[in-house]
Amino acid sequence: MFNENEYIIQGEPTTNEKAKNWRIAIGLQDVDGLKPSNYLIETANKNISGEIDINEAEKRINAYYEHMDVRSDDYHKQEADKVSIAISKILAEDAFVFSVSEFLSIQRRLFAEIADIQLWAGKIRKCNISKKEWALNNDSVKYAPCESLVNALEIDFNIEKNFDFKGLNKKQIAQHIAKFTSDIWQLHPFREGNTRAVAVFIIKYLRMLGFDIGNEQFENHSWYFRNAMVRNNYENLANGIYRTDKFLNMFFENMLLDGENELRNRYLHIDFDRSKVGINATSGNKVGIIAEFVKKFGQITNNDVMNLFDIGREQARKVLVKLVSEGALKAEGGNKNRVDKIKED
Repeated sequence: MFNENEYIIQGEPTTNEKAKNWRIAIGLQDVDGLKPSNYLIETANKNISGEIDINEAEKRINAYYEHMDVRSDDYHKQEADKVSIAISKILAEDAFVFSVSEFLSIQRRLFAEIADIQLWAGKIRKCNISKKEWALNNDSVKYAPCESLVNALEIDFNIEKNFDFKGLNKKQIAQHIAKFTSDIWQLHPFREGNTRAVAVFIIKYLRMLGFDIGNEQFENHSWYFRNAMVRNNYENLANGIYRTDKFLNMFFENMLLDGENELRNRYLHIDFDRSKVGINATSGNKVGIIAEFVKKFGQITNNDVMNLFDIGREQARKVLVKLVSEGALKAEGGNKNRVDKIKED
């Protein structure tokens, strides 16, 4: 006989919940220019349909890569695959506690199976880092110094934990959560995987606060999410560039308030000229725009093309492949590290 005072053991999420979690998980790989394999998509669909549970899905992905040749095209997709399944697994769990240790645990679980990252997974970095950003013309946000990370994280989490939401309307709540998200991202406490760890933690936190987080924003706009945090934490007064929270607020308003803000990556670039809105939408201008970009920065990547024209990853890849085949560009590197440059005579 059912006793209402007994704990309920959590089972598998519903079909819709699993589909939502997988779409978020796969979409978040865009923040690092990663694309999952077809085998991951196939495995995800089997989990969504109920053919296999999430643990079996994880076993299949790990086995798939265990003896794979490093020269295989899919070999380079294992980070996207393994992190996607880790995200889906975490999002499927109701269990959550708002704490620094939970944040570290989430990052560890995301990257514990990734060879290049696992040594640092779940650990506060002990070196200072920087990262070239497309939106900043390859400049970097100033991340927190490693010596102050532990104290800075504790301070941010304690302030948020004791924050009183009473009296705030939903828009103010969305803006407050956006600021907290940006603040912990700016610390960049990990050597790798900061944006995905922050995103998963914030989704869990928002669900704890009672918000029903859909998949659309992180599925379709995860790269915008990252660029918005970049702009929220970058300032160059000598060049008249000021930090701005409007882009990140737009993202959170769409996610939490069913807003209809236009989320376009090109608007986040520090050189964006609003008077020229629409020029990138004309397909006939693509070659000229790409040529100007390469002349200015020396190279162009798939992510650059996605941002310039607000198109998907596969469409951007086809644009670059076409220009390479026509002799307008030359390809250097491969897979995640590929760049394209003006072809030299």
